[in-house]
Amino acid sequence: MLHFQNDYSEGAHPRVLEALKDVNLTPTTGYGCDEHCKAAADRLKEVFACPDADVHFLVGGTQTNLTAAAAFLHPWEAMIAADTGHVCVHETGAIEATGHKVCAVPAVNGKVTPEAVRKLVAEHRTGVEEHMVLPRLLYVSDSTELGTIYVKKELEALRAVCDELGLLLYLDGARMAAALTAEGNDLKPEDFAQLCDAFYVGGTKNALLFGEALVIVNDDLKPFVRNVIKQRGGMLAKGWLLGVQFEALFRDDLWLETAEHANEQAQKLSKGLSDLGVKFYIDSPTNQIFPIFTDEQVEKLKKFVAFDFIAKVDDTHSAVRFVTSWATPEENVDFLLLAIQRVLK
Repeated sequence: MLHFQNDYSEGAHPRVLEALKDVNLTPTTGYGCDEHCKAAADRLKEVFACPDADVHFLVGGTQTNLTAAAAFLHPWEAMIAADTGHVCVHETGAIEATGHKVCAVPAVNGKVTPEAVRKLVAEHRTGVEEHMVLPRLLYVSDSTELGTIYVKKELEALRAVCDELGLLLYLDGARMAAALTAEGNDLKPEDFAQLCDAFYVGGTKNALLFGEALVIVNDDLKPFVRNVIKQRGGMLAKGWLLGVQFEALFRDDLWLETAEHANEQAQKLSKGLSDLGVKFYIDSPTNQIFPIFTDEQVEKLKKFVAFDFIAKVDDTHSAVRFVTSWATPEENVDFLLLAIQRVLK
């Protein structure tokens, strides 16, 4: 069975495992207060050019997002997100479980637009705001759930509308490295720190066993975040496991090397499918691609490749998702293309 279902099926990059092995029997301070977490945080602040930021390490993306909601918002405030966003679709109401509503806006190619934000905020600022939640935090992800990316002018436009309306801008970077190494990207790591109030850098989907790094730039959001992490069950006693992994991932730009490989394999697969005449649900420059097959072809594909179903396109066609990772061998892509060629006949 070939595996193209996600980018976290494999364990961790050998250099990450080696780093963990090297310190495995060395006693350390708990709860992320160890030297490895400090060193990793310092490295992140260097890479993203935000020396005064606070950096917190958590196990997973959902924990990170719900921590942000619980820590950054008053009880009467809400999060804004694209209707395709991870917090809307794939987190089992985790944000709502913190007591904060997610207000969904129509996505354009998986992305939030300033116009949609203005419209939603206007609908909630009616003169009787005490009867409604107040949108306060704009959630975006790069890359998006549809594999698309924000370019700098788009993120700048969202920053401008947040400033105009008094909103916070928070970016989910579960696949940030994939976005940064994608064709057409013009954002640099430091742009995230300049344009966002807070963001996180993903490791789970980019060659770590687990782990995300929450980076808080806005000074007003920094107090009591560790209290929230602890209260919400996100504080790992063996926090050094996170610090060591991020140290290794950000040494010699491994985090970009791994993402670049994943993107290259996905784009090779995408080109091969295009050459076979396959159409796509959406154009994606990253490691997630969304080909369209007949329902009969989808059933045949299930017999030899693991993938996700995305959406019905019409009565007889469906879009599916193939995802490549840092560990996807090129020969697996070649084999999948050959197998699909047979299915299409």
